[in-house]
Amino acid sequence: MEVAVNLELKTLNVKQDITFYNTSNDTLVSIVLNDWNNAFADKNTPLARRFSDEFYRGFHLAKAAERGNTTILSLTDSNFMAFEWERTEKNPDYIVVRLNQKLLPGEQIDLHLTYISKIPSDKFTRYGFDQNGGMNLKNWFLTPARFENHSFVKNNNFNLDDIANAISDYEVNIKVPNNYSISTDLDSVAKDITNTAFTNYSYTGKNRNDFSLVIQKQNTFMSYDNGTIEVLSDLKNKKITEIEKAIIINRVATFANDFIGKYPYSKIMVSQADYERNPFYGLNQLPSFLSPFTDDFMFEITFFKTYLNNYLKNSLHLDPRKDNWVYDGIQIYAMMKYMEQNHLDQKMLGRLSRMKLFKSYNITNLTFNEQYSYYYMLMARKNLDQPLGDPKNTLIKFNEQIASKYRAGLSLSYLDDYLDHNIVPESIQEFYNLNKKEQTNRYDFEKILINKSPKNIDWFFKTIIDSRDIIDYKFGHVTRTPDSVQFAIRNRTGVYAPISIYGLKKNEVVFKKWIEPLKADSIYHFDRKNADKLVINYDNEVPEFNQRNNWKSLKSIAITNRPIKFNFAKDLEDPYYNQILYIPTVTYNYYDGITPGVRFHNKTILDKPFTFDINPAYSIKAGTLSGSSAFSWSQYYRNSTLYNVRYSLSQNYFHYAPDATYLRLNPMVQIRIREENFRDNRKQLILLRQVIVNREESEYITDNSKPNYSIFNARYANTKTELINHFNFMTDVQFSNGFGKVSGEIEYRRLFENNRKLNLRLFAGSFIYNTTNSDYFSFGLDRPTDYLFDYNLLGRSESTGLFSQQYVIAEGGFKSQIEPSYANQWMTTLNASYAVWNWVELYGDVGFLKNKHQNEYFAYDTGVRLNLVPDYFELYFPVYSNNGWEIAQDKYTQKIRFIITIAPKTLVTLFTRKWF
Repeated sequence: MEVAVNLELKTLNVKQDITFYNTSNDTLVSIVLNDWNNAFADKNTPLARRFSDEFYRGFHLAKAAERGNTTILSLTDSNFMAFEWERTEKNPDYIVVRLNQKLLPGEQIDLHLTYISKIPSDKFTRYGFDQNGGMNLKNWFLTPARFENHSFVKNNNFNLDDIANAISDYEVNIKVPNNYSISTDLDSVAKDITNTAFTNYSYTGKNRNDFSLVIQKQNTFMSYDNGTIEVLSDLKNKKITEIEKAIIINRVATFANDFIGKYPYSKIMVSQADYERNPFYGLNQLPSFLSPFTDDFMFEITFFKTYLNNYLKNSLHLDPRKDNWVYDGIQIYAMMKYMEQNHLDQKMLGRLSRMKLFKSYNITNLTFNEQYSYYYMLMARKNLDQPLGDPKNTLIKFNEQIASKYRAGLSLSYLDDYLDHNIVPESIQEFYNLNKKEQTNRYDFEKILINKSPKNIDWFFKTIIDSRDIIDYKFGHVTRTPDSVQFAIRNRTGVYAPISIYGLKKNEVVFKKWIEPLKADSIYHFDRKNADKLVINYDNEVPEFNQRNNWKSLKSIAITNRPIKFNFAKDLEDPYYNQILYIPTVTYNYYDGITPGVRFHNKTILDKPFTFDINPAYSIKAGTLSGSSAFSWSQYYRNSTLYNVRYSLSQNYFHYAPDATYLRLNPMVQIRIREENFRDNRKQLILLRQVIVNREESEYITDNSKPNYSIFNARYANTKTELINHFNFMTDVQFSNGFGKVSGEIEYRRLFENNRKLNLRLFAGSFIYNTTNSDYFSFGLDRPTDYLFDYNLLGRSESTGLFSQQYVIAEGGFKSQIEPSYANQWMTTLNASYAVWNWVELYGDVGFLKNKHQNEYFAYDTGVRLNLVPDYFELYFPVYSNNGWEIAQDKYTQKIRFIITIAPKTLVTLFTRKWF
């Protein structure tokens, strides 16, 4: 390649010659060239849709100058005859070149290209042009795709760092302005200052699938050379010296060389951008002033993770999308071994573990390596884990970046512990050396493991790698004598996997044995060795679903296998104890005032089948006790689109008026349905419940409604949401002694290419029968009465004042308070809004409502909506409605409506939706 860099236009002008050798046994009629830079061309590419799917707004809102593309000017053969080539709208990130004649096995062909690569901003992926005028370049040039199984690998760019390039030799000449420098992991050949304005750099690289290139005005990369490999790094850490960095880098490089194998190239780059794309989750979430780790350890672990990632990505000749688990497994397994070798006593939360205040917390007692299991289990308990062997692009974001990575490393550690003959490390080295000779795939690695293993390990690939099957063992009947112990093992899931059994005396291991429970009724007999406890999987070698049932006391009198432990706030699940967590709470509504309380629950960071949540409180304004409680049981179905059924019973006791309380009991069943494709954001919910309400009578409530009632409610919701499109369909049926009603709503949001947003919502509801003589159960035009007590209304019985202006998007959905405001027969409304600038929108509502003995009423209103945080914080300013020009009327501030969400649990979903 001959490349002229235009830093002002953010372009690379490229003249490129490709000599393509057909090393396969197939006759080729076309060649596929990866063109991943063109994935940034517009808002409709597969990459753009991926950004939308993960709720990343930056790309959609970006200016055209910030996006990238590739403009191909010519593509010819050696005789200057043009090739026909195709880049489809569906697949803009690779091109198919049709050859002018067939390319037989062993033959070669030359391609000559001229094109312009417009480099995108680095704010999308951390690669591209930066604000300082430089460029960090990745996947910017056209290169032949990997060829295997009789076809080219045609992968779209999904921002996963998994381009499948053919192994190539590179010769690159780059011309840049004299005041800029280049850092790269290619080998430098020459530097030629042709004139006072530009410098030509020449580089080569042999037997590579990619390379890094950084152009900077001020070179931030430092070189560290230990005689075996040169490391170029710009990782940020100003608190340790260059000598300390050099010592750490040498330790890491030496470990990787010894544990994995010699790096096949003379240089490797480890950049801050590389780390920020794949950080060490947990470390990167902590602000620097709260970091529980020393500065040198922080640098060491961030450097080591990034170094290993680039080390393996550059030297393993796998398909990084299809065989991703091999990369992840070797990387995390090597990190675990490194920590055992260099930081054996390091805890997950560093120096916090030594503070007496946190001694009782399980999260502070975990070793650094034990955290990997919890990150995987976080998804397994949510029934969101995916097979390790699945292609990288099919994984949801949390699995792709965290859970599946960690489970892959844990799985190799599990296999190594089970085989106990250094077989896994030796297999990694043999596989690594194989990659220096040829293109490989996961089955080459598996073949090496199988050949080295003295035992049958087919179960490992079938269960651990290629399935979602979960492992869960518990003890059956246990008998003991002073010298021996006999027990049965129950396999709760029917999935075979070897499991470790430990004997403990005063929490010290006195024996450990691996068993292979092939039969459900297997009985095992061990020497007791004075053990007072039997524990399954004590050191958590096996990625087991539930460790709370792994203990059996061998003492003569044992009240419980797991004693109760109280912890403040939150903790990781501790399999050795029954945990009860407590934390102060504060709630507020107009009638109870500030309501402090104490919440007791068993909700640890990992989900569990049975949860309870009891929150007694004291209403300061009312001077009475209040509070809430909830008990639930979740049942997960792992191999079905109907993946979760939740049974629950909740209770609420607060004031609904200044002088009256309400008690709501809500037994409920929720059935959740998802798509077979876990990345699909469509979710379906079926809800069945009986809402029982007992209200004290109040002199403030004069609507003739009965204070006590019971309502059966069935609801179905079908939602698919992403950044560009949001669609929600819901139907609702309610029956009680006094009424029966049915309703439905459709909500649609669209973010257009001009960054304007359209919101549409259609509601229709009708009574099947209605014998009530009040509007308490009627459809509300501008605000529901909330007789089911579903919404967090600050002043639910207020008809005037600030709290009456709280808005809930339900039923009629109007913003202006119009009479009649209720419908006791039927109601149909359409709500719409359109963004005119940023978060400023114009809204309009129209609808018909019908009351008994009255004609249909046509209602309408218009106004301005400040959509600051959709569904969480919004303001509505009415302008014109059936009431006339509201903006010109008296007491206008009393007409303004607001949405506010203060529940932390609800707000958290705003930030976690891109991960799950």
